[in-house]
Formats: sequence, C-alpha cells, structure tokens
Amino acid sequence: MRILVVCGAGASSTFVAQRLRRAAAAAGLDWETAAGMETSVAGSAHDLVLVGPHLTERLAAIRDQASAPVAVLPDDVFADLDGSRTLVFARSILAAAGETPKGTS
Repeated sequence: MRILVVCGAGASSTFVAQRLRRAAAAAGLDWETAAGMETSVAGSAHDLVLVGPHLTERLAAIRDQASAPVAVLPDDVFADLDGSRTLVFARSILAAAGETPKGTS
C-alpha cells in the first residue's frame, strides 16, 4: 500500500506520514508513506491520498489530479502522535472505496 500525505509545503505532512508508517508497521502492515505538496499528486502511483485539513478548499482540484481515493484528514490529525488514529482513518477510507489494502495481515 502506497499512501501520499499532502499539505501546503510538505512539512507537516512529513510528520503525519512518518507516524502513519510507524503505526502501520506496528500493526504488521508493509505500507509505504510519503509526504508531499499538491503538485505531488498528479501522476503519482499511490493507492491513497490523504490531504491536510488546511487544504479542504483544494479538495476538488486534488481529486481531479489523483488516480486514487482522496480524503481530508481530521482537524486533530497533528495531535495523533503515534499515528494510530490516522491508520484507522486510512483503513476506513480504503474500505469505503472498496480497496483491498496491500500488505495487510
């Protein structure tokens, strides 16, 4: 499973992506996470794009560029210090999209 976390400049998304990767590994999942900006979405080969809450107004444009499900992260995502809630959120988006997460156990 390849997940792209998008924010304005790629800085805050780095923290979210790292925490999500650690939470996935702790759950036995072999997931790759990357951080980026909106420009990182077009042409990417990710299975899921998670968007920072501060980019909600850009959601339609980001969805137009993505070839994967796109979801806005909850407002309190930066308080999820171990990434566990973000992992639950990502899995719920994938399930709702009918995706079978790769690397699940």
